[in-house]
Amino acid sequence: MRRVKVHQAKSDLSRLLAAVEAGEDIVIARGDTPVARLTAISRPRPQRRFGAYRGRFSVGDAFSEPLPADELAAWEGEAT
Repeated sequence: MRRVKVHQAKSDLSRLLAAVEAGEDIVIARGDTPVARLTAISRPRPQRRFGAYRGRFSVGDAFSEPLPADELAAWEGEAT
């Protein structure tokens, strides 16, 4: 955890924020007394929308048909 003085924090805020985004915690001190801590906040994961890919691709009729014997044997680990 890095400590910086208030003056340095004001001067280097962009660099300090980049360090925080990279995972570092930074303590801001007034003199030798710690006053605040900069830490990254977790970003919420985007919500999944049902049907978001509707119409973007299609699955052919062959998808539901049984596999040929040689391909089925390969999946089951048998030699043909």
